[in-house]
Amino acid sequence: MQQTSTREEIVEAADGLFYRQGFDHTSFADIAEVVRISRGNFYYHFKTKDEILDAVIARRLAQTEAMLARWEAEGKTPQERIGSFVRILLTNKTDIKKYGCPVGTLTGELAKLNHAAQGEAKGLFTLFRTWLKRQFELLGRGKDADMLALHLLARSQGVATLAAAFQDETFIRREVQVMCDWVAARAAEAQ
Repeated sequence: MQQTSTREEIVEAADGLFYRQGFDHTSFADIAEVVRISRGNFYYHFKTKDEILDAVIARRLAQTEAMLARWEAEGKTPQERIGSFVRILLTNKTDIKKYGCPVGTLTGELAKLNHAAQGEAKGLFTLFRTWLKRQFELLGRGKDADMLALHLLARSQGVATLAAAFQDETFIRREVQVMCDWVAARAAEAQ
């Protein structure tokens, strides 16, 4: 088993704290406490919180790319692969009810702060949009694939936001089913 480096531990801890507490409300001390390192050792790896943010965004991009590749390999049809995207709301329902969507919360916070990394964080949504567009194209929806991808991405973000607001798992399950039915209807229209 490969041992993680201190730098990787810092990025992992920061990722979790940024999600749970927000970027702006997470300090070097918070991250150092989770990793159990001195501030001096911390500064050896990262000089600024923005450097940590860049590493967190890079980590999330890599994890998202890996997840999309896994869905691509595991799903036999575009409809099944899109279903994997929709069902992530159920897979992560506990965290989503507490904190919202990790992508949506980070991009929203960075936009409010007018932070320079806002564009890089938006890249996470772009990955999902591009991947969903490709799945809709494979489903036979070439002309409106991007519009359908954006619609589904927006719908899933709305569900995540309301799930965090209302703490209602029944709502999440119902909306996931509605989205899956909507995808099935788009597939049927393409045939």
